Amino acid sequence: MLPPLASRLISSRPRLLVLVLALLLGAPAAAQTGLPGPLLSPPALPSTLPGGLPLPGLPPSAQQDILQRILNAGAGQAPVAPAPSQLQPAPTSLAPAAPPPLPEEPPSPAESFFAARGAAQPCQPAPCAPPLLRQFGYDSLRGQPMAAPAGLGFGALPEDYLLGRDDELVLAFRGRARQTLSLRVGRDGMLLVPDLAPVPAAGRSLREVRADLQSRTQRELPGSEVFVSVGQVRQIAVFVGGEVARPGLQALTSMASVLDALVAAGGVRRTGSLRAIRVEGGGERRVIDLYAVIAGEGTAPNLLLREGERIMVPPLGGAVAITGEVTRPGIYELPAGAAQAPLAAMLALAGEPLRPTGNRFLLQTTDAEGRRSLREIGPRDALRRGDALRVEPGTDVMSQELRLAGHVALPVTRAAGGRARTLRGLLSDPRLVKADPYARLGVVWRTDPRTRTRRFLPFDLGRVLQGGADMPLAESDEVILLGQPDVLFLASPGVQQAIRGDLPDAQPPGAALPAATLAGQQLAAAAGMPGTAAAVPPASPPQPGASCPALVQLAVASQASPRRFGHARAAGFPDLGLLPCPQLFLDYPTLLPFLLDQSVLLTGEVRLPGLYPILADTGLDAVLAAAGGATDTANLAAVELAREPVEQAGALPLSRSSIDLRSRNFAALRLSPRDAVRLPRGFGDRDTGPITLVGEFLRPGVYDIRRGERLSEVIARAGGLTPQAYPYGAVFSRESVRQRQQEGFQRTARELEQGLMQVAAGQAVAGMRGATDLSGAIQAGQALAQSLRQARAAGRMVVEANPVVLAGRPDLDVLMEPGDLVAMPKRPNEVTVVGAVLNPSSLQFASGWRAGEYVRAAGGRQRFADASRAFVVLPNGQSAPAGLGLWQSGGPPVPPGSTVVVPQDPSPYETWGFLRDLTQVLSQVALSSAALAVIVRSSGN
Repeated sequence: MLPPLASRLISSRPRLLVLVLALLLGAPAAAQTGLPGPLLSPPALPSTLPGGLPLPGLPPSAQQDILQRILNAGAGQAPVAPAPSQLQPAPTSLAPAAPPPLPEEPPSPAESFFAARGAAQPCQPAPCAPPLLRQFGYDSLRGQPMAAPAGLGFGALPEDYLLGRDDELVLAFRGRARQTLSLRVGRDGMLLVPDLAPVPAAGRSLREVRADLQSRTQRELPGSEVFVSVGQVRQIAVFVGGEVARPGLQALTSMASVLDALVAAGGVRRTGSLRAIRVEGGGERRVIDLYAVIAGEGTAPNLLLREGERIMVPPLGGAVAITGEVTRPGIYELPAGAAQAPLAAMLALAGEPLRPTGNRFLLQTTDAEGRRSLREIGPRDALRRGDALRVEPGTDVMSQELRLAGHVALPVTRAAGGRARTLRGLLSDPRLVKADPYARLGVVWRTDPRTRTRRFLPFDLGRVLQGGADMPLAESDEVILLGQPDVLFLASPGVQQAIRGDLPDAQPPGAALPAATLAGQQLAAAAGMPGTAAAVPPASPPQPGASCPALVQLAVASQASPRRFGHARAAGFPDLGLLPCPQLFLDYPTLLPFLLDQSVLLTGEVRLPGLYPILADTGLDAVLAAAGGATDTANLAAVELAREPVEQAGALPLSRSSIDLRSRNFAALRLSPRDAVRLPRGFGDRDTGPITLVGEFLRPGVYDIRRGERLSEVIARAGGLTPQAYPYGAVFSRESVRQRQQEGFQRTARELEQGLMQVAAGQAVAGMRGATDLSGAIQAGQALAQSLRQARAAGRMVVEANPVVLAGRPDLDVLMEPGDLVAMPKRPNEVTVVGAVLNPSSLQFASGWRAGEYVRAAGGRQRFADASRAFVVLPNGQSAPAGLGLWQSGGPPVPPGSTVVVPQDPSPYETWGFLRDLTQVLSQVALSSAALAVIVRSSGN
């Protein structure tokens, strides 16, 4: 509610009060920039004075500001001072505050219409959601108008600029009259210059006014000259209506164009036309086609505006969609009032097709009944409203092209013809081929002109590079060169698995788990242990075919013809492991079966045995060169050749022949694909590996052996034994024995787990009847089984190692094998007592003592000791009963270095039938532990 004084002033002289308030409070500035803070916060201030009288001549924002200040004054609040930037407003500025940014427009009806009919630009890479096809030109008019000081233009004004009232001219007098004046054109159109007669300016060009002023100055102010420029241009108000974002009155400079007005109005909405914009005023009317400006097509129209003109944007006219291989895919409006337009004109708007020739124009149109149809049109046809045109290539193929791939510096493309008409010409540049190519075979991948199928043609790369062979090339040929890693992959285990068809698509869950892990999980679940019933098995290992499509192709070919790759089945080398798939077989998956068909198998005494692709009638010398040559131990007198002769009547049985190549005329042996060549090893007296002597030898170390060499001979070669040697405690370890012992540990662990599962099942049934809980014993048994799996066998053999005894008993002299280890310890002076005794320890050796004396010296037996099953591990590795039972004699005297083992009484486990032989298992483990300890001590000495 207004104060009484303000009400009386408003009722008596309202218009005068409004003008005073506008001048005092800076209303024009508020109208230009807006006021921040609480001045704009009330949402519903009145836009009129009491009695419905409007605030004349002011924009709405200025009216709101004035009314707010009046209300603040009536409430006793201090007036709010304008911001510093608003203290010097332009006196005639009508520019509004900067509008907020426009939100992103949703799809227009035209865009939705064409999207529903499949008019969209394809996206890459497929599959993906194609982007929405947008209307052309509308984004150019969206956004904020250029922020320029009110009343100022950009750059120099043209000489034909027509002056009008409120235009400001800057006059600089030089000579006798030295002054600079800023003068405005008055409302009467005259320019009042001191000391000069009034100059008519409104409606005249800047050139004419400048010439008039210079003429008057020379005539009326002799000795002076004047320079004229425009300081500020006037502002005009233009109404913009129709399909624009912010219709209404727009304040612009006199230099503004239709584009400026549309941008100030927020741009043309996508429901409006860009080709039929009407500009009306002064009794005139003109239609503007903005496509001529935005697309640069046709003659640019007159876009300058005059005071009081109106711009009307009508609704969108007819439109067509153009997609495919054009520069600017989009939705384009037909010319104003036109029902159709030539195809060439619409393609020009879309930036023309990307291809200059060879295009197809597919038109989707609608008939009178609304049915859509697709047909191909020509360049002279026309497009109608609602048509959708797609530009596609007529024939999208590459002709006269050659490719070089594989073991090359970079894959290159060459034009067929000229130097590239043949293989020799294509490979004439040595920089194209990488170092160390496989010279025995290259491949040309060619398309059959009749069937359009691809096939491989082999050639001898070495002969081509040396100029001894050549092959003409055809268009679209791909020349593939091999490298040594590609050839090595042919003999890898992954290829062998593929030949056997061992490439499952997916492995069932748990298939990769070892049997021990599965048994442990089942046992834990049966015993009712928490947290193990839902154990998740580890992920299955990756299969070779999962990352190498060439292996899948090979597996399919092998299953279709099981005997096809028979020569390659013997080429597996497990030591290679699963090699990564070479890039060549990723790019050409069908190349792998072809190379195996073209390969010869080379095994035996060669430096790099494997599969080597060759041409027919290739000499063995070339294949051996690729394999690094024969070893020095090869027996060239009996080179074996296996061949499968093939005739028209069918395949003949495999033929084998032995060939004498001691003359080293390897080129005389001509090979064909699928042959198998084996270079045997010459017989030698030297064995295949060394042995090791450690401990109390005069010359311990590593020794080569000959076939049939015995232990006594090796000891003699080592200089014999030292005086401190203890032959009775010698440890003889052999790898083959260790492997058998390790298998025995694993077998015993499996049997133990099976027995535990039976006990757990019985416990689950007996638990209902209140039987004794054996879950703790089951866990202990499971831990014992795990220990057996982790125990490492020593591979010890009980041998006679005393040279004196061996001299008299040659039958005890063991034959040596590669990898044998002989550890000769020093003579010990202790006996170890372990197991169920009160004080397990190592006791000093006492001559003549039996096992019973050592047990008593260790404190005696425990309560649950099983004396009848006590045994002694002798220094040579043998075991003997200790003789501690009630009806036993006490056994023989115990030699130094022995171990007395007193086991627990197994009576608490009598319900476990499988544990009755546990003592034997423990003795084996103890024996292995003792042997390993002796070896370690001997190595340390």
